[in-house]
Amino acid sequence: MTSAAPAKTQYEAVIGLETHCQLSTETKIFSTSSTQFGGDPNTNIDPVCMGLPGTLPVLNQKVLEYAVKAGLALNCQIAPYSKFDRKQYFYPDLPKNYQISQYDLPIAEHGWLEIELDDEAGSLVRKRIGITRLHMEEDAGKLVHGGGDRLSGSTYSLVDYNRAGIPLVEIVSEPDLRSGTEAAEYARELRRIMRYLGVSDGNMQEGSLRCDVNISVRPVGTEAFGTKVEIKNMNSFNAIERAINYEIERQTAAVEAGEPIYQETRLWEEGAQRTISMRMKEGSSDYRYFPEPDLGPIQVSSQQLEAWRTELPELPAQKRQRYEQDLGLSPYDARVLTDDRAMTEYFEAAIATGANAKQAANWLMGDISAYLNTEKAAITDIALTPQTLAEMIGLIDDSTISTKIAKDILPDLLAQGGSAKDLVERKGLIQMSDPAVLEAEIEQVIAAHPDELEKYRAGKTKLLGFFVGQVMKRTGGRADPKLTNQLLAKKLNG
Repeated sequence: MTSAAPAKTQYEAVIGLETHCQLSTETKIFSTSSTQFGGDPNTNIDPVCMGLPGTLPVLNQKVLEYAVKAGLALNCQIAPYSKFDRKQYFYPDLPKNYQISQYDLPIAEHGWLEIELDDEAGSLVRKRIGITRLHMEEDAGKLVHGGGDRLSGSTYSLVDYNRAGIPLVEIVSEPDLRSGTEAAEYARELRRIMRYLGVSDGNMQEGSLRCDVNISVRPVGTEAFGTKVEIKNMNSFNAIERAINYEIERQTAAVEAGEPIYQETRLWEEGAQRTISMRMKEGSSDYRYFPEPDLGPIQVSSQQLEAWRTELPELPAQKRQRYEQDLGLSPYDARVLTDDRAMTEYFEAAIATGANAKQAANWLMGDISAYLNTEKAAITDIALTPQTLAEMIGLIDDSTISTKIAKDILPDLLAQGGSAKDLVERKGLIQMSDPAVLEAEIEQVIAAHPDELEKYRAGKTKLLGFFVGQVMKRTGGRADPKLTNQLLAKKLNG
């Protein structure tokens, strides 16, 4: 008797993210230089961020405020006492040859955020991802490499210190993520929270939000972690997802082939869609941390903590829940509307003026979003105010105009603003809702199409749509669609 083949081992990924968020302060973390992005190289610098001898750092109070608010929004425990440390390592873009960061006493620990995902059946699934810690630190500068002939020595590197000393919070997740999809959604939700708080713009293309992925694989059902690999150089959420998926396949194939997995740092090559080895991974002992002697301890009083807590806005997850429960929106609609704080503020201003929530959501997610995409504009750039959108929706509700007419006037309102009612009256677009007037138009249409009338009465009832279209054409789209259908059906069947 032939024995059954052994079951194939199933593997799962264990993933955690280290996310660096640049804080949107006007000045750097320990000095008064500007944090403005895009300036000429080495113009936003000063003796402190350049690490010149005899200079002393002074903590920017706004950095502490933003870090604490971020920690509160991530459900972290805020440390009443924390400190800064020196992290020793040499990079050409770090003028002091050490980084001021936080090590064993970070400002915030033990938090979580919740992500929302669609399962295979299309149902919404929520998953809580732990936050290990959030700490403050300074950013390094930026290297620019040029040339191309390494053999002849014509390659060169330039350094721009404008970014040196930019304030960061580093947010370290628990290893609770299991797929590239989960990791990308975690990063998106984290960016939403930072943007809602107003503490970071989260622009990945400018480096304001940068994610490093720690990933290992293990057989399903085992407790021990595999060898961890770090992936750097990802500049989009899609890149995070693709890099993780690639690395899961690479590590799984190596384990099954009996090949070793090295603890290393790898880079994501966007063009080749693969990860490549960069260097062996350092351990915390390699950084030789010790307390920063030039900065005193950080103490956050309970009164200050509560004052900052009261300033927190309603966060994306809270808005999604309220939109579903109180406004009756679908989970999908709630997620789309709350993705951007400016969009939610516009939406809420419209419904505060009296707009139906579902109709306002449909206009924002449909025609208005299409216009924004085409024009590469933000919701704050358009001339159409939330109050005018509510006015236009009200004109549809009271049958003054049809949805078609609303779509016709929307481009003018988006570009020029003004009153929807005034525009409708000026263009003579008020909907025809008088049955007597409509019946006269319908009779003219029926009289002009005897062949179609005969076919309809012979059983081709789908021709009702043809007659509706002819009435709309004859009235310039002003006929009340619902009433037109009713009157036409009555006339045709009579």
